[in-house]
Amino acid sequence: MIEESLHLVQQRMADAMRRAGRVDSALLVAVTKNHPVSAVEEVARLGVTHVGENRVQEAKEKQLTYNGPQLVWHLIGHLQVNKVRQAVPMFDLIHSVDSRKLLEEIEKVAVKHDKVQDVLLQVNVAREESKSGLSVEEFPEVRDFASTLPHVRVRGLMCMAPFYDNPEDARPIFKVANALYEDMKRFYPNGQIKYLSMGMTHDFEVALEEGANIVRVGTAIFGERVYN
Repeated sequence: MIEESLHLVQQRMADAMRRAGRVDSALLVAVTKNHPVSAVEEVARLGVTHVGENRVQEAKEKQLTYNGPQLVWHLIGHLQVNKVRQAVPMFDLIHSVDSRKLLEEIEKVAVKHDKVQDVLLQVNVAREESKSGLSVEEFPEVRDFASTLPHVRVRGLMCMAPFYDNPEDARPIFKVANALYEDMKRFYPNGQIKYLSMGMTHDFEVALEEGANIVRVGTAIFGERVYN
């Protein structure tokens, strides 16, 4: 089941890239939220190297019991300031950085761990009140502040589109996010801005057509989430 679903997602990704005339590559982050560690181990055996978790505590429990090939761990859910102390040693890339205060705390904790923490800045392009993320207006100030922190390395941008019945409706959101991402490259040293994380199970093909190079897919691989 997982193997077939994974291959189908990979095929859909390839088709979307081809439609867009893209010859670069895009990274699949398998979102394992509310799925058991056995599911993580299965996709790892199938060649997936990047997994995403929404919650620090759930990721911590999985990392303690995970038995499989080495993985790159992404935090894709909202990060509270009081969870930064746990998150920094656990995650390779934090997608959901959305405030100056959060950046300051990540810097403080990263210093203690002698680590440069890779992050993405999350922008709430659609201005959804239920979603976290910087407004387009706040973004430049926080982007510039992040560049002053020696133990935080901004690698790009993360965007979540609203859940539309028709994924095509997300296209304008992804276009704006891509423009912000391209603009970021002017403010950082060559090559540092590398990732545009956007697109999930219901809209990842449109996101890829609009320039995403990280997609975060869970349900299309693992099926519906299991809530205890």
